[in-house]
Amino acid sequence: MSARTVSHLRKGEKGVIKSFTDRGMSLKLLEMGCLPGCEVRLDAIAPFGDPICINVGGSYCLSLRLNEAAVIELE
Repeated sequence: MSARTVSHLRKGEKGVIKSFTDRGMSLKLLEMGCLPGCEVRLDAIAPFGDPICINVGGSYCLSLRLNEAAVIELE
């Protein structure tokens, strides 16, 4: 069974960041404030499904490509 990632969220759904699957991308995501234990919520999806907009920790919105969102594993 594969782990649930941010790319699996539906609009309005929340999750808590557990870990990252890609070491290189994890540094970029950490620098943007996507920290383990932080709650994220999917706020918007572009008309063709990519990119998506997630709310990070209730503080700000972050736009990600689906391949970037797939790196973020949720609890």
